Amino acid sequence: MEFKKPKLNEQQIIQGCIRGESWAQKRIYEQYASIMMGVCVRYVADRETAKDILQDGFIKVFSKVNSYSELGSFEGWMRKVFVTTSLEYLRKKDVLKQSQDIDFYNEIIENEDVSVLSKITADDLLVCISELADGYRTVFNLFVMEGYTHAEIGNLLGISENTSRSQFMRARVLLQKKVQSLFNY
Repeated sequence: MEFKKPKLNEQQIIQGCIRGESWAQKRIYEQYASIMMGVCVRYVADRETAKDILQDGFIKVFSKVNSYSELGSFEGWMRKVFVTTSLEYLRKKDVLKQSQDIDFYNEIIENEDVSVLSKITADDLLVCISELADGYRTVFNLFVMEGYTHAEIGNLLGISENTSRSQFMRARVLLQKKVQSLFNY
């Protein structure tokens, strides 16, 4: 006679993690590792570094899982942990301090053709984003992908709101050029 494991809901698995049970941690890891790896890779282009951040993020998830308040999804709570872990790594590398005057980028953007963006696939765009410098990629991801305001980004990264705006503008200009180059072959 074969013994079947009972199907557990997410809350039961989270409670297992809170108790430090390895079976529950394994289930959480198996369910969310690929999703959270995607988050890490968006912030750190190097896959090996992203894997390190993934491991650090899961250590934080398991050590802080009792702080999950059940207000919102568990995946959303985890995503914030992984974004924060990625930002901590980038802060240690001190790559988030680059800035340019925002007026310079406003002039450039006004002259760019954005119609080519309607022809690009999501995968193409993700590759282009991954090729941005760390600071630009980080601000772009926080603003576009995570929905933070420039004031919130400034607080998260320890930069001014204007620096966040200028890095976003620069990232946008660079992305437009990268996308344009995809169609110039």
